Amino acid sequence: MRELLLALAWGALVALPIVGAARRADTQGRARKLSSKIRPPRRRMPALLPRAVRHVLDRVVARRRGRRHAHELDRELPLVLDLLQVAVSAGCTPYRALELTVRWGPPVSGAAFGAALGATQVGSSLTDALDAVALDAPALTPVTDVLLASDRLGAPAGAALTRLAHDVRADLRRRAEARARTLPVKLLFPLVFLVLPAFGLLTVVPALLTALART
Repeated sequence: MRELLLALAWGALVALPIVGAARRADTQGRARKLSSKIRPPRRRMPALLPRAVRHVLDRVVARRRGRRHAHELDRELPLVLDLLQVAVSAGCTPYRALELTVRWGPPVSGAAFGAALGATQVGSSLTDALDAVALDAPALTPVTDVLLASDRLGAPAGAALTRLAHDVRADLRRRAEARARTLPVKLLFPLVFLVLPAFGLLTVVPALLTALART
């Protein structure tokens, strides 16, 4: 019984500040409502700052996401071209080749072409669906151009896809070499401002302090 009374007393002591804070918040809320009825609310500048910052951050995140998506498409493009070339060379139509690419291809490109196939199932033509893919993902424009030419004119797409895959791989190789050439320049900042000062603190400064201590 004594333990129960002690527990109730401690619970009351802990609950008193919470109840008081709730009453003050309720009173302030009622006063704010009455004041808003008396005079129109004013928009304060600090209240607008978080929204502006959030807008800028959303734009930065969206831009980075778009660059990452474009990079993934560029990296997957040679494999997509190889799959389409094999499917077309085996006698598949452009539509069937896209179905096989969506099923067995890389995820990002497969999602883009999967959206095109989904649009054709609800009434859109393959031409309009591929045009929409080219607008949403400019990296896939060469692929859609070859498939559209094959679908409209009946021209064989195997040789064109092979040449396009060769050109895409050569372009990716040139980009990788260009990035590798810029790597030493990017390493200058951490080398000069981080590695060299740390090396000086660990080697030169103790030697100087030892020499000063001896003198």
